[in-house]
Amino acid sequence: MAKEEIKGTQEKEKTSSAPAKVEAKEDRVIRILSTDVEGRSSIYSGLTRVKGISWALSKAICKKLGFDQRKKIGSLTEKELEKVLEFAKNADVPEYLKNRQKDFDTGENKHLIGGDLDLKKDFDIKRLKKVKTYRGLRHGAGLPTKGQRTRSNFRMNRSKGAGIKKKKDTVKKEAYVK
Repeated sequence: MAKEEIKGTQEKEKTSSAPAKVEAKEDRVIRILSTDVEGRSSIYSGLTRVKGISWALSKAICKKLGFDQRKKIGSLTEKELEKVLEFAKNADVPEYLKNRQKDFDTGENKHLIGGDLDLKKDFDIKRLKKVKTYRGLRHGAGLPTKGQRTRSNFRMNRSKGAGIKKKKDTVKKEAYVK
């Protein structure tokens, strides 16, 4: 028993060291644009959890703001997080990195993130349905819109084998033979 008590106190000493406090700060969950991001992940991968921020945009954010990509997102201060959010909302990146090029309403290139991206996407689909374009009709029918084949895929709630008959219960021939 004495050995077990000594081991127990040694384990407590190991867990109660100073680096544990740093880990606790990094273990926190960061809220970015109504998305929870684990503090243990790097800035580079953590930003991609937010809807509308791609890997390329995440790398651009890290470079423009001077952050190390491998730095943990949980170790960022509130000021640094505000910088990241401000840059993501008003992205000063090349046009090819923006996700809304030649906007239908304004004709300008924008970058949308979070809920704004979802709203614009829904409005676009509703506009396509209203105008009754081919893509709008395909959206309404729940079918693929970009020319994929539908014979074997996209078969939601349909029979899987249209040309294959199900096996019937066969009556033994011996019962009919007298």
